[in-house]
Amino acid sequence: MASSADEVVLSLNDGNSVTVHLHGATVTSWRHKGTERLFVSKQAVFDNKKAIRGGIPVVFPNFGPWDLGPQHGFARTSRWTVESKDDKPSNGAIKAVLILEDNEATRKMWNHKFKVTYTLTLKDTEFVMDFAVENKGDQAFSFTALLHTYLRVEDVTKTTVSNLKGLKYVDKVKGGDMFTEDRELVSLAENYDRVYQNTPDEHVVMDGESGRTVIVKKTNFPDTVVWNPWADKAKGMSDFGDDEYPNMICVEAGHVSSAVTLTPGDTFHGNQVLNIVQ
Repeated sequence: MASSADEVVLSLNDGNSVTVHLHGATVTSWRHKGTERLFVSKQAVFDNKKAIRGGIPVVFPNFGPWDLGPQHGFARTSRWTVESKDDKPSNGAIKAVLILEDNEATRKMWNHKFKVTYTLTLKDTEFVMDFAVENKGDQAFSFTALLHTYLRVEDVTKTTVSNLKGLKYVDKVKGGDMFTEDRELVSLAENYDRVYQNTPDEHVVMDGESGRTVIVKKTNFPDTVVWNPWADKAKGMSDFGDDEYPNMICVEAGHVSSAVTLTPGDTFHGNQVLNIVQ
């Protein structure tokens, strides 16, 4: 597991906490009243090199395979810096600000000057992630970004995701073909990797087995990716247990179907809020 020097912990009373690993600014734990709401594989690697399997990895500046560097970009395997952290809660909230700026390693892959500011705020029933990208250079650049949220569930086959009916999606399992979702509540029964486009700003994720419900709210992230590797694919992943797939579902807020283009001095702002219903 991670050492304390690699982690930032935000804590409120009553067993509410968030832990974020500085490798990738990956949130590795979100507990509400002592109950873990995020999934991290028992086989996740914490070597400050490999992306952490689970929690909320940050995807930037590229979603998916990338000709210039690693899949899903370099943010999830870069060391982030703590810009500020509250010593104690104020008005029922506690916050930390992490940053990632271009360096020699990033410029070898992607020769642009940037600053990513990732603000994490924990409240009683909410966990807020504010994601900002600033163009610090003198040339425009384009990027895609996503918060790769792994939610913990008791049984993925009894879990549903709302507000996707009627939307077009790219099915990456079926060669990237485009389809239209016809279900009121989306449930999973197989290897699932779909990029839903132009999605509403709220999805209800209900775990029918435990009754636990999380509302995923988002701003300026027009896409929602729903993913679970299922049994066969899980067996081919060294950092994911063969029998763990029933206990997770990824519902990921992102800007991935189209790129964001930033002119010099401009800043992109995106936001995700995870809200506990029960």
